[in-house]
Amino acid sequence: MIKAENIWKSFNSLNVLKGINLQVEEGEIISIVGASGAGKTTLLQIIGTLDRPNKGSVTIGNIQAEKLNEKRLSDFRNRRIGFVFQFHHLLPEFTAFENVCIPAYIAATPRKKAEEQAKKLLGFLNLTDRMDHKPSELSGGEQQRTAVARALINNPSVILADEPSGNLDSKNSRELHELFFNLRDQFNQTFIIATHNEELANMADRKLTIKDGIIEH
Repeated sequence: MIKAENIWKSFNSLNVLKGINLQVEEGEIISIVGASGAGKTTLLQIIGTLDRPNKGSVTIGNIQAEKLNEKRLSDFRNRRIGFVFQFHHLLPEFTAFENVCIPAYIAATPRKKAEEQAKKLLGFLNLTDRMDHKPSELSGGEQQRTAVARALINNPSVILADEPSGNLDSKNSRELHELFFNLRDQFNQTFIIATHNEELANMADRKLTIKDGIIEH
């Protein structure tokens, strides 16, 4: 599902990634651990096509990201990749339901279909009775589950999560972690999760460690 080959990334004179090679199978859950500044987020952003490497290639499915122009890349990202961040990044002026619908509207999904899918996902995530609440009226766990629903609305094949439970207490963290595995079982989605949470990291099918810009073996 995902193939990253010889990924190099530097910022000015700082080499952050130094020849990363990574292959992830469909339906696999991979955790990436490492000290702050080791390059976890940079690698996720490159795999997620939010940034381009200085050298190397990323293939998702059978699509080579570097061969797409910006418009096609943006469309590909919207339809094929879901993102869950440490900070939920929900738009405060919109309800949970509206926040979840937005990526589907961007993808030009018919409104009725988009709204049916949003309701289905919010129900799956036990948020049906919170749909009409704005983010400020939701708990931290509810906000993050809403962000997960938003990441799933276009039925992406790949979910990239960057410290997804970093702002949650232990109970909500555990529930979020279990949710990822339930989603994989139901929808066979592929997950790459960058985390400092050892419990989550150890639940994954594989745990990879980044140190000094390379993956340790």
